[in-house]
Formats: sequence, C-alpha cells, structure tokens
Amino acid sequence: MRLDPIEKPKGFIARMAYWGTRRRFGKVMTPMKVILARMPGSLRFSNAIAKFELNGIRLEPTLHYMLGVLASMINGCDFCTDLGRSMAIREHLGMEKFSALSEYRTNPLFSPRERAALAYAEEATRNRRVSDATFEELRKHFSEEEIAEITWVNAIENYYNLLNIPLEIGSDGFCAIVQARNDDRVDSAS
Repeated sequence: MRLDPIEKPKGFIARMAYWGTRRRFGKVMTPMKVILARMPGSLRFSNAIAKFELNGIRLEPTLHYMLGVLASMINGCDFCTDLGRSMAIREHLGMEKFSALSEYRTNPLFSPRERAALAYAEEATRNRRVSDATFEELRKHFSEEEIAEITWVNAIENYYNLLNIPLEIGSDGFCAIVQARNDDRVDSAS
C-alpha cells in the first residue's frame, strides 16, 4: 500500500464513520483509513453514493453485484472484488455465478439477459465505450431505466477501482468475515 492507513482519525464524524463500518462489515475499510481519513470532506459524498447504491438501484441484486464484481475483476481491484462478493454472500445470493463470472459468455448458469448486461459492462470497462451491437443486445433485455442503472453501477465501480488500484489497496478479507458471521448465526440457531 502506498499510503499508510490512519487508524485513529481526527474529528467526530470520521470516528463515527469508522465505528459504523466496523459494525457493519466487521472492520474499518482500508480505503476509508487511507483516503477518507485524509479527505474528510469526501465522506458525505461517499456516504451518499453508498446509500443510493443500496437503496436506489432497482436491478435484481444478483445482477447488480455481478456487474460490480466483473468490473473489479477486469480492473484488478482486489478490494472491490472482495467487497462485492461479500455483499452477495451477505444477501444470500449464492456464489455459483460469482465464481463463474469470467466465463459468463458461455456458462449455462447465465441467462441471455445477464449476458447482455455483463457484456455491456465489460466492454464499457475495457474500452470506455460500447459497440452498437452490444448496446442493441442490451436494449433487447432492459428498459431505458434499467440501462441507466447498469451504466451507473458500472461507472461507480470503475470509480471505486480507480481510488484503490493506484494506491495499491488490496482485499480486506470481507468474504471471510461475512462467512464467519453467517457460520456463527447458524451455530447459534442450532
């Protein structure tokens, strides 16, 4: 990592943000300790994006998280790949498709609708534009509102990737944390 994490932030709001993410995710996210601790004014912006993504996107959750994980995999953002997969585990979405994302074009697990969205996100991530053929295939399966959401989710994921990759922020191990929490819940219920 190119910048050391700030474990004890200055300011009440930053300390509350650390507390909230520790409570929700089991630890304070490294990007928060590296970037937001140095730019506390960006906390409100980041929080607004996260709230909108969690509450404002109407795409089915599996597709929503697959779009983000695919972009992160393409870009090589281990932090975002781990976080996206952990959200899928947390939502009990099943990991079979997430584990097969690299072969979404040929794997029978994926519907034509999912393939169209993933191909669009892949092409946009790799090239920053998409061909007419890719867009027309997307249009066959999604409304204009859904296309806007797919584009937004992909753009936001690429934004987060660009925050983490240059600073060499890697995985925080969120998949293991959420899996352990799920296992503890199962053990408690038994």
